[in-house]
Amino acid sequence: MKVFLTGSTGFVGKGMMARLQKEGHEIVCLIRPGSQGKIGQNDGSAANISWATGDLMDTQSLASAMRDCDAVIHLVGIIREKPGKGITFSRIHVEGTKNVLAAAKQVGIKRFVHMSALGARENATSAYHRSKYEAEQLVQNSGIPYVIFRPSVIFGPGDEFVNMLADLVRLPVTPVIGDGSYPLQPVARETVADVFVQALSLEASTQQIYETGGPSSITYGQILDDIGAAIGKHRVRKFHIPLGLMKPVINTMEGFSFFPITNTQLTMLLEGNDCKDAQRLYDTFSTAKIPFREGISTYLS
Repeated sequence: MKVFLTGSTGFVGKGMMARLQKEGHEIVCLIRPGSQGKIGQNDGSAANISWATGDLMDTQSLASAMRDCDAVIHLVGIIREKPGKGITFSRIHVEGTKNVLAAAKQVGIKRFVHMSALGARENATSAYHRSKYEAEQLVQNSGIPYVIFRPSVIFGPGDEFVNMLADLVRLPVTPVIGDGSYPLQPVARETVADVFVQALSLEASTQQIYETGGPSSITYGQILDDIGAAIGKHRVRKFHIPLGLMKPVINTMEGFSFFPITNTQLTMLLEGNDCKDAQRLYDTFSTAKIPFREGISTYLS
C-alpha cells in the first residue's frame, strides 16, 4: 500500500515510519517548504520512502503530494500555541485537517487514519481538546472510510514528556502541582504505531474511534515514582505546590517558550487522561500490552 504520512519528522511520526517500512508499505512523507533540515541522516534512504513538499494550509500542494497514494495517516498536531506565528489549535488541528481531507477526496484516497487525542469532546474545558473533537467531526463527515485513534500520553525513546519529568525526578526534590493524584494512561509509541498501521487494512476497525492507552491507568505521582525506579532513584521526594500559587506563575510565564507548561496543559493534566475502555483497543488490534515502567526502562538510565 502507498501511504501518505503527515507529521513524519515528529516523535510519533518517526516511529510510524519505521513500522510502515517494516510492513513493506511505500511511504510518501509530507514536509513543509524549508524544513528539509528536519530529515534525519538515515530518513528516506530506503527505497520505499519518498519526501513530498507541501503546506498544510495549501490544499493543492497536499493533493499534488499525495497523488497515487492509497491511504493517509494524519498525525500533525501541536500541544502549545504560538499565535504570533499563526500556530493555533484551530488552525493546525481543524483547518489543517480540513485541507488534508479535501486533498484526500480530490485524489481518491481510500482510507484515512487519524490521530486525535484522549479527552477530545465537544464541550471540553481546554481549546486543545475542543479542536481535536472538531477535527474528528470533519473526518467522520468526509465520506472517506476512516479510523480515529485517541491516544493518552505517548512515551518512547526521544519523547519530551518522560525525559522532561526524568530531569525533574533527578532533582533533590521534585515539584508536583497539586496532589499528583490525577490519572493518566501512558501508551508506548510502539503500540501506537502498531495499531495505526494495522488500521490501514483491518476492516473491523472502519468508521471506529479507539481510546488508545497503555494496559493500566496510573496517577501522576506514580509516574514520577516509576521514572525514579527506571533511573535508579529509590525514593522520589516530592514537593507539592498548591494550585493557587502555581496558576499566577503560569499566567505570567506561559508566553515564554522555555517555560515547561501552559494553562491549557495544566487544565488537561488536572482533569486526568485515562481511558474508559482501554481493553477494546487490544481486543481489536494485535499489539503487546506494554506497562509504563517496563517501557521506560528500555531508554531511561
